[in-house]
Order: sequence, then C-alpha cells, then structure tokens
Amino acid sequence: MKLIEQRPIKDFALGIYDGPHATPKESSDGAIFLGIKNITDDGRLDFSEIRFVSEEEFPRWTRRVNPSPGDVVFTYEATLHRYAVIPDGFRGCLGRRVALIRPDPKKADSRFLLYYLLSHEWRKVVESYIITGATVDRIPLEKLPDFPAALPEIEVQKEIASVLSAYDDLIENNRRRIALLEESARLLYQEWFVRLRFPGHENTRIVDGVPEGWERVPLGECVMLNYGKALKAEDRVNGPFPVYGSSGVVGSHDNPLAQGPGIIVGRKGNVGSVFWSSKDFYAIDTVYYVDAETSNLYIFYALKHMHFISTDVAVPGLNRDLAYSRPLLLPSKSTLMQFLETVSPMHKQMAKLEEIITKLKGARDLLLPRLMSGDLVP
Repeated sequence: MKLIEQRPIKDFALGIYDGPHATPKESSDGAIFLGIKNITDDGRLDFSEIRFVSEEEFPRWTRRVNPSPGDVVFTYEATLHRYAVIPDGFRGCLGRRVALIRPDPKKADSRFLLYYLLSHEWRKVVESYIITGATVDRIPLEKLPDFPAALPEIEVQKEIASVLSAYDDLIENNRRRIALLEESARLLYQEWFVRLRFPGHENTRIVDGVPEGWERVPLGECVMLNYGKALKAEDRVNGPFPVYGSSGVVGSHDNPLAQGPGIIVGRKGNVGSVFWSSKDFYAIDTVYYVDAETSNLYIFYALKHMHFISTDVAVPGLNRDLAYSRPLLLPSKSTLMQFLETVSPMHKQMAKLEEIITKLKGARDLLLPRLMSGDLVP
C-alpha cells in the first residue's frame, strides 16, 4: 500500500470545531458535558464520571456544533494527545478544551482517522506546533486545519480499521468481563458487610449493631497508610511495574516502591480513590499505600466503602489522622475467610484478563505503525 501525498487535514473533513470556552451551571441531569477526563489516552470515551448540562442550556452549548456519531473528539489544551470517536446514541456537547473533527465519509473513515491521530507520526506533527504556556500547553486550533496528514484511499482505510478494530473489540470484551467481576465482588461485600446478610446471619445475634463475634475498631489500629514517593513522568523508565496516582495507573517504571498485593488510596487530587494492585507497584506522592502484609481484599472493599473526602482546607487532601479515626468493621475469622475464598478467584481472573488486554494492546500497537506506513497490506 502506498500512502497518498500529504495534504492538510481539513481536506479530509467536513469541518473542525471547538466548543464554548466556558463551563455550564451545575446540573444533576441532562445532556453530557464532554470534558477532558471523559477521553482516555488509549482512544476511548469514559463516562464513569459525568458532568451534565441542563436541557434549558443545552441549545446554547451546541450552537457551534452538535457532536454526532462518527465525529472524532480531541483535547487541545492542558492534557493533549487524547482522541475518541463519538458513538451512536450519544447526546451531549463539547466541554472546555475539547474540539472535534467531522470526517468527510467519502475521504476518511472515522475508525481509521482515530488510529491515525493516535499514531506516532501524527503526534510528531502536533508536537511541532504546540504552544507552551506559563501554566499549560495547547494546540493552536486556528492552525490545526492546515496540519499535514497522509491518509490512503477510503477503501484501504476501512480495511486497516477493520484489522485494528478486531483487537479493540477483544480488548473491550475483556474490559466488560472485568467490570462484571468487579461488580459481583462489590455487591458481595455490600450484602455481607453492609446489609449484614452474611452466611449464617439468621442464627447470629446483633449486639449494638454488630454481629456477635465481630467488632468495630478505628482504622488506624489495623491499617497503616504509607506515603507514596514523588516520581515525575520524565523520570520514569518504562517497565513492568504500574505507577499509581490518585486517578489510578498513570504509567509504568522499571523499579517498584512497594511489593504487591497492595492497596492504593488517593491523598491529593482524587481524594479517597481506592485501587488494588495484585503485583509490585510504585505509589507516587499523591497517594497513600497499604503494604502487602496488611493488604487483603476485605480491607480493600472496606476502604472503598468508607467514601473518604477532602478535609484539609489550606491544602485539599485526605488527612491521615482523620482517616485513621474512621470505624472499621472486623468480621469473625470464619466469615472473613469465606469472603476472601470467594472473591480471590474473581480477582485472579481479573488479573488474567488484564494480562490479556496488555498483550492485545501490544500486538495492536506493533501493527499500527506498520499498517499506517504501508509496510503491511491488510
């Protein structure tokens, strides 16, 4: 396959648009206000945290453009190099620092365009135009329509997109399986330790709100929240150990800070977020971590259920002493063992699925540049 001559990306699009440079009033429902946090760095839309724009205000926020299925949204300021395709059934508007490319269906396939924008070649183009500001970097949107792009004929685009999409479909299927396992384990914890419908509850007396043989103690008596250690992105060496921040895995490193399994708790940023790492990991300075000796899946779900909130006024974050004062329900040893024996296989399956996802991503990412350059013909 031979790529066509480079042309301005606007030649492959019906239009390139950005949204209002503002933020709407808070609303409990309505259309989705699509922000940077909803676009992942691996080309997906994440709606686990949604901000809404009210029905009353929605027309104002879609005056310039109404995102439609097949549009490719992207970030142009602060957090760069994030792209995703608007799916069928989406109803929302562009948020701050988010824009979109509306492909011309006769010249550009939406899926191929997404892969192209995620490619190293396009990244180099973008980085040659980035404006570095005092606080954030940005892409000059007024110049972006003239950024050079090299897309093959539409039929070739569709063939390449079909090959790469097969990997993404498998990845997404595995993600859904992980989500189902996570939900099953979460519901089991809630049933046993929140609703107190654990095995044998019918024959167990409740004394002062606690099943007989159980006790409530301050969290600090059972768990030590260790401070993470600073590790800037530029100082990380790509390796087998996940690097955790308060939003989850933010990269990898060649050396761990802590042995797994371990629990990570958001200290700054996403205060009170809780993550489980089945293997050795690095916890940066925006989180606490619980070491392998103390960590178990019961403690993990108990911490998730505590819903920690930011308490420090001067420097927003999770106060460790206040966290230590939170009550922790300790079940009987037999109930605890039953719970761990039930959820541990679930988490082992999740870990296997994560490994499969990592391998699929690796295979796809190896194919991507070769398909884009024409070294491989689908």
